[in-house]
Amino acid sequence: MSSTPDAPISPETVVPALTQAIGQLLRRLRADANPGGLNFSQTAALARLDENGGMTTADLARAEAMKPQSMSTILASLEQEGLVERNSHPTDGRQILFSLTAQGAEARRKRSMAKQEWLLAAVAKLGPAEQQTLLSAAALIRSLSGS
Repeated sequence: MSSTPDAPISPETVVPALTQAIGQLLRRLRADANPGGLNFSQTAALARLDENGGMTTADLARAEAMKPQSMSTILASLEQEGLVERNSHPTDGRQILFSLTAQGAEARRKRSMAKQEWLLAAVAKLGPAEQQTLLSAAALIRSLSGS
């Protein structure tokens, strides 16, 4: 997919290339930087609990756009691994809040560090001009996301 610098490029060309590249990078990060072997859904639940604090199964399921039964299965596996714990809801005794344990917070920290280390090593293999291009692309991607 080569083009001259002055040739116009359409969004129809950019969008699939960007989607594929970001998808490949995310898959690679998930596969190569996954100490503990957690799957994507487990990692997402841990991240959500880390960001929001204690949450009910229903709240987590809604936040992750899945059925409560599926989230229950994920939480049961995380609880069995000692990564989350159940707590009584402070105002509604019928509900249970799930929160990270110290072990869960450490697993989350290790995964984050592994991703950073993998990406640092990958970027370090690039030349200065390529690193500058990535930095510029990061700013553009942030602006696309509204951040």
